[in-house]
Amino acid sequence: MPKASDVKKNTAIEYNNSVYIIRDIERSVPQGRAGGSLYRMRMYDVVTGLKVDETFKDSDMLTLGDLMRRPVMFSYIDGEEYVFMDNEDYTPYNLNKESIADEISFIDENTQGIQVIQVDGVPVGIELPSSVELVIIETDPSIKGGSATARTKPAILSTGLTVQVPEHISTGDKIKINTAERKFMGRADSK
Repeated sequence: MPKASDVKKNTAIEYNNSVYIIRDIERSVPQGRAGGSLYRMRMYDVVTGLKVDETFKDSDMLTLGDLMRRPVMFSYIDGEEYVFMDNEDYTPYNLNKESIADEISFIDENTQGIQVIQVDGVPVGIELPSSVELVIIETDPSIKGGSATARTKPAILSTGLTVQVPEHISTGDKIKINTAERKFMGRADSK
């Protein structure tokens, strides 16, 4: 049983006789408390989809839910559902667009390293790799001699995500994006 301070996003916990998947964690340190941090967690019930916001002390012990991860690749969109195919046994996993809204902007047909998260055999979300490679479909023209560390400009990627990129990057370039921070990391290795 981990402490609340050790729990990460996309972790399943058992709480109030239900299994919840943690989507967001905010840490705060109230003034006047003797060293205790508080962790406000936005959680979703894996069965009903009901959202719950709960605050835990850093020393609170949480019970992990029965969580399984399977490597998948994005297959296609079926109405409001995104369909992912298991890399090993080709099982399709359908996930509602709302349940993976934060991750959608990093997924295209070439995204590698995606894992579907299952609780009790039911797909409840996806976990992205730490970085993905996407193509820029629109940005201001590149400036010759623009330095890699100077000013930035917005760039729209193939998935619709907008990130800030250095001035020397141009439309059509494939770039690497940090999925946790939603930030430009560099040009992707061309193969």
